[in-house]
Amino acid sequence: MRLYTLLRVLVVVAASVLLASQPAWATKRVALVVGNSNYQNAPLLPNPANDATAIAATLKGAGFDLVESRLNLTSSDMRRALRDFADQARDADIAIVYYAGHGIEIDGTNYLIPTDARLERDTDIYDEAFSLDRVLLAIEPAKQLRVVIVDACRNNPFADTMKRTVASRAISRGLARVEPAVSNTLIAFAAKAGLTALDGNSKNSPYATALVKYIAKPGLDLRRAFGFVRDDVLQATGNRQEPYVYGSLGGEDVALVPKAE
Repeated sequence: MRLYTLLRVLVVVAASVLLASQPAWATKRVALVVGNSNYQNAPLLPNPANDATAIAATLKGAGFDLVESRLNLTSSDMRRALRDFADQARDADIAIVYYAGHGIEIDGTNYLIPTDARLERDTDIYDEAFSLDRVLLAIEPAKQLRVVIVDACRNNPFADTMKRTVASRAISRGLARVEPAVSNTLIAFAAKAGLTALDGNSKNSPYATALVKYIAKPGLDLRRAFGFVRDDVLQATGNRQEPYVYGSLGGEDVALVPKAE
């Protein structure tokens, strides 16, 4: 009987030690990172593939449960990537999509452009590109936080060459302002709506460089992280580029990486 009691005590102690050693922050975090540089029907973009690689490495280093990193996606590749990532987001607490490459705004809707797009006429956008709403749909099932980071506010070569099927259809510079329909969702643009972003003169764009510096800093609230990103980019570009974040969160701090105990 004494031996049985002793064994029970040892089991309880061992269980307590095991629980104490487990991380208190067990949130499941998943990310899809896309960098489109090698466009088949437009000039090469030097930095998106490098930027995506740097962001993916940062999130992997931060302990994300899944980081799906994809480069130079065609239309069919992007469709498959978004579909597969939606499955991953269903049982995730935090879901992030980072996209670097060409983007375009038509009639107030933002589109991400795959590498094989031709966009010979404005209506081709519906068949050959992916609306930002489609990306938001992929991460909508995440339980706590949804983030889309769009580094696609570059000068777009398709905008000047595509034929207009309707003269009144607006194709604007940069991307359009957007407000998430789902709570606890943030959409971060490399440049404010209607403005363009700079690639910079180094391996990574000023925006990606700042993201790598702050996005996975332990314990740093995500809103403050994006604020620091804004400050760094403004300084690096001589106030020519101002990143912007749309959407809102509640009063609690929300950090992508927990503060070390």
